[in-house]
Amino acid sequence: MEQIRKWIAENPTIYSIVIYVLLAICVLILIQLLRRFLRKQVTDTTARYKSQKGIEIIGYIVLIFLTVSYFTGNIRDFTLAVGLFTAGIAITLQELVLSIAGSLYIFIVKVYQPGDRIEINGIKGDVIDVDSIYTTMMEIGQWVSSDNYSGRIVKLSNAFVFKGPVYNYSKDFPFIWDEFNLPFTYNSDIELAKSIVIKIASHVLSEFTAKSKSQWKAVVNKYYIEDALLDPTLAISLTDNWIEFNLRYIVDYKKRRATKHVLFNEIHKEVKQSNGKVSLASTTLELVKIPEIKIDMNNS
Repeated sequence: MEQIRKWIAENPTIYSIVIYVLLAICVLILIQLLRRFLRKQVTDTTARYKSQKGIEIIGYIVLIFLTVSYFTGNIRDFTLAVGLFTAGIAITLQELVLSIAGSLYIFIVKVYQPGDRIEINGIKGDVIDVDSIYTTMMEIGQWVSSDNYSGRIVKLSNAFVFKGPVYNYSKDFPFIWDEFNLPFTYNSDIELAKSIVIKIASHVLSEFTAKSKSQWKAVVNKYYIEDALLDPTLAISLTDNWIEFNLRYIVDYKKRRATKHVLFNEIHKEVKQSNGKVSLASTTLELVKIPEIKIDMNNS
């Protein structure tokens, strides 16, 4: 025992570092134990996720205060230590500091949160986790058409919130505008075609239109933005081959592909039941005149 006290007296710096490391390990172990306890006890997914993140953040704060209080004895030393520590971190770990700052910015400003669909740094997907350094996303698109999952999980540095635009599909207004074109022949009953398209669009999209109208009012009140038409709209243009209908409508951001399928299917059924009064057009080639070919057999 006397030898240990003697060694501590001769090596106070090493002893302090060892004690600090042991305390830090105890804090980290406690954090993991609490996270495991919450994972087993809390059944609700959202509450479990938020509680685990809260324990993680509190643990980091405790570690910071433990470090500062352990290695500094007064306010003067505290400010000096913080200044030196900050300068060193800013120089050597710029990207890490920017990522941590990005996570605080995401949390405070609520740029996005788990469950949101976003596009950032050219990557589109659903946010499944946000920690102190990375945003984890389930990727959408790439080699898969429309808004379907590709199956890849992407980890993206939180620093990217400062480096470019962040497109959020679901915050404040979880609806998007979509459109598609329908070609009708010039022989079609255009008024009947218009009534078919508008009737089907109004029926299929009625739920989205009603919900979007109530939420759009909140968006208009919150932001400096003009009011918009949320009902399905139809624009007609003439081309060389057909009359083109452009249907524009609003839809839930997660149901864009499925809704377009239903619209196409229902419109096609109605067109087939019109007894030829309305018909969809396709690209055709019309031969006006076949050139005459003369063969002189006498010169052969």
